[in-house]
Amino acid sequence: MHTVTIWSDLACPWAGLAVHRLWAARDRLGLVDDIAFDHRVFALEVVNAQPTPKPALDAEIPAIGALEPQMRWQAWSARESTYAVSTLLPMEAVQAAKEQSLAASALLDRALRTAFYADSRCISMRHVVLDVATECGTVDVPALTEALDRGSARAAVLDQHREAVDGPVEGSPHIFVADGTGWHNPGIESHWEGEKPDRRLVIDRDESSVYDEILRAAAR
Repeated sequence: MHTVTIWSDLACPWAGLAVHRLWAARDRLGLVDDIAFDHRVFALEVVNAQPTPKPALDAEIPAIGALEPQMRWQAWSARESTYAVSTLLPMEAVQAAKEQSLAASALLDRALRTAFYADSRCISMRHVVLDVATECGTVDVPALTEALDRGSARAAVLDQHREAVDGPVEGSPHIFVADGTGWHNPGIESHWEGEKPDRRLVIDRDESSVYDEILRAAAR
């Protein structure tokens, strides 16, 4: 089994797009049984010492979501008071699920992204994380609950973040294969137009075929 390592934050929509495209490319290339996804933490709220700003995500999500309409992304539709201001707990859950398998961890990561970006669920909350895990079907929820209550993966979140900041990780998402080759925000070039609070995200280049390249490199 080959491994693709994904450094990211759950509150980064570019990372959500990357995860979606990695899953799609793995299916398309028939590599589901050959390649596993290993999620690692690059914590934006730690880098910036603040929650990822809702206005920034409100501007990014429609533009990024339009690249892959099947993701069903939308602007936050629940009450603003229920907005997910931290992703440290759900990222801890993704790390804790590795005690079961990389497959369980990757499945939970993807489901949490969908819960946040498509369904406007407050993934900062413990009960929401566990509800999403239950809906995955293949995640051992009692084992995950125990791991969260013990805090067995808590240190891993910040340990991985420090490793990312001190190492070759440029930001979220940054994807690596086993030989060390990496792709930061693969295939995307973008810029902002206008001034806050009305600025607009413009995507200048989107080459989704790079994900086939990444997975073929991983399989080699």
